Amino acid sequence: MADSNEQSAPPPPQLGPLQFLMSNKLETAMWLSRLFTVYCSVMFILPILGPYAAGNFYQRALLANALTSALRLHQRLPRFQLSRAFLAQALQEDSCHYLLYSLILVNSYPITMSIFPVFLFSLLHATTYTKKVLDSVGPNSLMFIRVLLDKLAFNQQNILKFIACTEIFLMPATVFMLFTGQGSLLLPFIYYRFLTLRYTSRRNPYCRTLFTELRILLEHFIMKPACPVFFRRMCLSSIAFVSRLAPTGV
Repeated sequence: MADSNEQSAPPPPQLGPLQFLMSNKLETAMWLSRLFTVYCSVMFILPILGPYAAGNFYQRALLANALTSALRLHQRLPRFQLSRAFLAQALQEDSCHYLLYSLILVNSYPITMSIFPVFLFSLLHATTYTKKVLDSVGPNSLMFIRVLLDKLAFNQQNILKFIACTEIFLMPATVFMLFTGQGSLLLPFIYYRFLTLRYTSRRNPYCRTLFTELRILLEHFIMKPACPVFFRRMCLSSIAFVSRLAPTGV
């Protein structure tokens, strides 16, 4: 039996911020790329350097998000295989979805709506690692940043719902861009494929949930006696059309 007076081993020394970052190189790379995505998104949303610079920041934000998504996908599926099974497994990952999202929109006409999912996802995913970096600096360091991170985490569900709503309304936006000459003919079809992936996502059900909530809300509105008959029929036809486009077996 060990001596009860025997002193326990001292705890390992806490790593400094630089040592912590260097000891988690992949996580650090994703954290830095997410922070860069947030920075470029803010510079696009608030075009203080002019419209030309804002367009460049739009592309940089999407390219940085593509890098983050590729690193995350490599982390989730480290062994690449050129097979249909591996491709099907990759398409189930949210990181693959947003890798495709970034590649779809990087060369399209920049619209503010399309940058919000990238901006907010990067902001949310950077929160946890930022707290770890602050802990490596000190347990009570930069409390005002910690308070902001806690508020961000507290509102995570609302932010994810807003992202899902943006993903949905970007679909008609791509069709509108086509008719105004600001989008390519293939953009709505490719984006529809992205939206079906989001609808069938296993880890993030908010897109599927928002579709259901929007359908219930619209049906409740058009069934009121004050609603014109022609508008009710148009909405019911639109609901039936969108329902036919929804993936089955979810």
